[in-house]
Amino acid sequence: MTKVLLVDDDVELIAMFKDYLEREGFDVAAQHDGQSGVEAALTGHYAIAVLDVMMPKMNGVDALRRIRHSSNIPILMLTAKGDDTDKIIGLELGADDYVPKPCTPRELTARIRAILRRMQPVQSASPESEPAAPILVGQLAMWLDKRRAEWDGKPLDLTSTEFNLLEILARNAGHTVSKAALSEEGLGRTLSRFDRNIDVHLSSLRQKLGTLSDGRSSIQTVYRQGYQFIRE
Repeated sequence: MTKVLLVDDDVELIAMFKDYLEREGFDVAAQHDGQSGVEAALTGHYAIAVLDVMMPKMNGVDALRRIRHSSNIPILMLTAKGDDTDKIIGLELGADDYVPKPCTPRELTARIRAILRRMQPVQSASPESEPAAPILVGQLAMWLDKRRAEWDGKPLDLTSTEFNLLEILARNAGHTVSKAALSEEGLGRTLSRFDRNIDVHLSSLRQKLGTLSDGRSSIQTVYRQGYQFIRE
């Protein structure tokens, strides 16, 4: 069973989420303050962590920062409805996605499944099959079966969402990919109006990737169309 960690000081809400997720086949544990949430997330026992922003002892943003210092476990943030500041800060610190509160257990479960589904490694057709060939574009190499990426031979430290978005752009190198397509394929959800999720993730990717020989970023914005990975 896939193990999910819920971290929120709203005991009643978490009990409702836990009950629903368990009925959907997940193994769920809960913590009710940021410090305990960080300690649990760093045990390596969970496939994904869900963090609320407002918590005692340590808020969700600081908890996310602590976790990202040592782990790339997928993290879904619970943010106040309409609070874009918390959303953007969380994404910049490495959250994979966010869900505005109040949200339904069904919506939370769907978002968790979308993140987990897109971080599954590519499987060979049979045990005897050759490993999947890497995606090679310029100085970028991506091994989908191992969820590993390198730039100029050096490992890239990517979150699961960053890996997904980079894979989509690399597969379409030299062609523009719309934000709507990136959201659908990379996040598993429809792009909403004024949603800056994709922009923030790609800004982080630009910082982690090396530049081209002419000093440009390998990910270019195509005005009013989307983003393009430059094939050098």
